[in-house]
Amino acid sequence: MTSADPVRRWLLACIVAVVLAVVVGGITRLTESGLSITEWEPVSGVLPPMSGEAWAAAYRDFLRIPQAETVHRGITLARFKWIYWWEWFHRLIARGVGLVFAVPYVVLLVRRRIPAAYRARLAALPVLTLAQGALGWYMVQSGLVERSSVSAYRLAAHLALALCILIVAVWTYAELDLRAEVARASRRWRATVTAVAGLVVCTVISGAFVAGLRAGRIFNTFPLMGGAVVPPGYRTAGSWWVDAFENPVAAQFNHRVLAIVTLAAVLAVTLRARTAGAAALPVACARALRVFAGVVVLQFALGLTTLLLAVPVALGVAHQLLGVMAVIAGVVAVQRAWGARSIRLFPTRTR
Repeated sequence: MTSADPVRRWLLACIVAVVLAVVVGGITRLTESGLSITEWEPVSGVLPPMSGEAWAAAYRDFLRIPQAETVHRGITLARFKWIYWWEWFHRLIARGVGLVFAVPYVVLLVRRRIPAAYRARLAALPVLTLAQGALGWYMVQSGLVERSSVSAYRLAAHLALALCILIVAVWTYAELDLRAEVARASRRWRATVTAVAGLVVCTVISGAFVAGLRAGRIFNTFPLMGGAVVPPGYRTAGSWWVDAFENPVAAQFNHRVLAIVTLAAVLAVTLRARTAGAAALPVACARALRVFAGVVVLQFALGLTTLLLAVPVALGVAHQLLGVMAVIAGVVAVQRAWGARSIRLFPTRTR
């Protein structure tokens, strides 16, 4: 066992925890459960309502918010309990993620198992996880007073921060997985692989706007939307910049375009990699690119199926899960392109 093995096991647990939190968050979004708990109680909120009176109080609090008069109009106490449990489970997992990041980090640090070159970077993980909890509540607050749903901007920020945490954990895990120093790809290949992985991240985040604006069920045909390439209602009286993030029609169209461009770019790069020499593109990177391309193809196919079936919950959750897996595969491909001795933000481990 090398000195990096305990850190790698911890990082793997962190990665699994983040993926689980994102998936359960997707379920709460698709089932419209995210606003069922109207207070943020980081400690006492660990326990759900324990009596009929407590359930009745939580139910009354929910009935006061706009969503209870719109999306959940006429909701019964039994139905309220069902959506409450999903949000409670999501928050419980979020607390668990914080513990998974923070406690092992402190233990490994005290035992001097974290290489010096990684201490600052890995210290950012529990800090970012704490910030993610605060951002999650900030997101929920946006749907408690004047809106019947959370702000799409805040939802996208919440997802983006989760991906940021995931990227740091995956990159470090992949870097520590290298038992010997490997060659870098050429400068052109490093830039290319990084760019296509960035496209995947942008596409996944754009999906948060589709979810936040409930845009996935507007046009459920492909490739045309409303019988046209550019759908009716794509432009409103507002500016194009505002439309891109606040108009549901534009959000779905932009997400589609990004998905198609991303798929084409990843496939083109992967095919081009078949003829690249090992001096320009190391074998490890070429292999990671093929895995990356496979996940992206599956994600596109699943996304198309989800769209055509008007976003059933099971497929919507699977689509979000595979999107996260595509990000992970992309990060590994980029790390393999940069090699063991990477850019300054990601120094080589201490041997």
